[in-house]
Amino acid sequence: MGLAVAYRWARRSLTEQLLALLDLCPYPSWTYRQWGVKALVAMGKKTEALRYAEATQGRNEPSELIAEACEAILLSSGLADEAYQRYALVASRAGTYLATFRAICRKYPHKPPEDVLNDLVASTPGDEGKWFAAAKDAKLYDLALKLAHRSPVDHRTLIRSAQDFVTAEPQFALNSGLLALYWICAGRAYEATIGEVQRAYDLTLQAADTAHGTASALARIQQILESFPQERFVRGVLAKATGLSGDFR
Repeated sequence: MGLAVAYRWARRSLTEQLLALLDLCPYPSWTYRQWGVKALVAMGKKTEALRYAEATQGRNEPSELIAEACEAILLSSGLADEAYQRYALVASRAGTYLATFRAICRKYPHKPPEDVLNDLVASTPGDEGKWFAAAKDAKLYDLALKLAHRSPVDHRTLIRSAQDFVTAEPQFALNSGLLALYWICAGRAYEATIGEVQRAYDLTLQAADTAHGTASALARIQQILESFPQERFVRGVLAKATGLSGDFR
């Protein structure tokens, strides 16, 4: 027996022994079975490795890590579309919604960012606004605003967007400022301050002036206030900002 053949035999034997030992575990645990997946991949048995990994799924098992391993197997096999459909959304979860979006776009550069974002939005019903920053990052401004209308977005994020785009994308900045005021009025802003309300108002009017739509912007702010007749905080800040005691216009 040649040395190369002997090495392959010894390696296969050790791998099979490892799998046999793992089968003795009373319940499938990813802590141990991940080594079985790696062993099968090393043997070139990717299909078996995929099944082995999926068989570990359970209530107390790390679904993200298992999905990540399965995704890597399919990607290494050139099956990017299947990897995306089956595992990408779970395998790529990161600390923020924006980081998750960026991670998937890096791994799947052939996928249009808008398609990736729409899939992510569909995976988190009721939290559409959480993807606002990701849509903005992809320069999908119309989609970002649609998402911000569907569920709350942190008012500070919206104010930063108004500030960053007041010159380059005045319509986007204008609507970001209006949405900041809307969600504060709706009581969905955490510890909003007088300064933040003032800033949202000022940036909205600045963007409106650039876009030649000041009168329309003021009318829309009035509509927001009329939608929340019991709201006093924003109304008071705007009345003080404009020097009026009633209708801020």
